[in-house]
Amino acid sequence: MEQLILVNKQDEPIGFQEKLKAHQLGQLHRAFSIFVFNQKGQLLLQKRARSKYHCGGLWSNTCCGHPRPNEELEKAAHRRLKEELVFDCSLWKAFEFIYKIKFENELWENEYVHVIFGQYTKSPILNPEEVSDWKWIDLSTLKREIRANPKKFTYWLEKELSNPEFMSRFKKIKSH
Repeated sequence: MEQLILVNKQDEPIGFQEKLKAHQLGQLHRAFSIFVFNQKGQLLLQKRARSKYHCGGLWSNTCCGHPRPNEELEKAAHRRLKEELVFDCSLWKAFEFIYKIKFENELWENEYVHVIFGQYTKSPILNPEEVSDWKWIDLSTLKREIRANPKKFTYWLEKELSNPEFMSRFKKIKSH
């Protein structure tokens, strides 16, 4: 049983909970969301496997996950990239925020999210238990697609893209 790190609103650990139970109870827990860009500034978007316990079959950011108890955030991010897309790359923390939503299947996402950026240029190899498809996409095209068909995308993807910190941090990496 995978354990999540429960946190307060300052991201200070306050305990642990089994992953599914934390999502059933809507407990605030630590998470990360990775956005990997190529040299053209395009985002590596993934389509979540239909078998995922929530949001299966929806398009989302490159990779998401939860650090395990006593696992450093950076190591957890690299671990999940390898587990989902079978590659690793340089990563850096962009910003953090909290969001909460209840899904139709009665599960909650109540996460203190560390948004992480990375750069990579090759094609990923998909772990079919995690990811069913992928593509590189310009952020402007992605935002238009989300506005036109929001039910095809994960809730948190729109939340992260609309956060003012996102574009501020993205412009910094594009200028290098």
